[in-house]
Amino acid sequence: MSGFDEDAVRDALRQVLDPEVGMNIVDLGLVYGIEESAAGGVHLQLTMTSAACPMADMIVDDVHAALASVLPSSVPVEVEMVWDPPWTPDRMSDFARERFGWAPR
Repeated sequence: MSGFDEDAVRDALRQVLDPEVGMNIVDLGLVYGIEESAAGGVHLQLTMTSAACPMADMIVDDVHAALASVLPSSVPVEVEMVWDPPWTPDRMSDFARERFGWAPR
């Protein structure tokens, strides 16, 4: 990936919270993929816990703001909302599962 540092992108995304549960989108398992786009920018695959999530637009706006803080302004960011495979709690990190009182996987 020549246009950006994937670890820096992932760290920035940890600042984006799902306001309904108060947990970041990385640990919730909402980030399905981070890759270089055809335009040389960031292509992010993101999902929500449900297709009816009322906070989706706000979360996407927060993603753009978080990435703007770590990427040069010349790096385009594309957020693709994906629904397949559907999100399940199995996608959550051990940290998130512990915080919600669920046994680690």
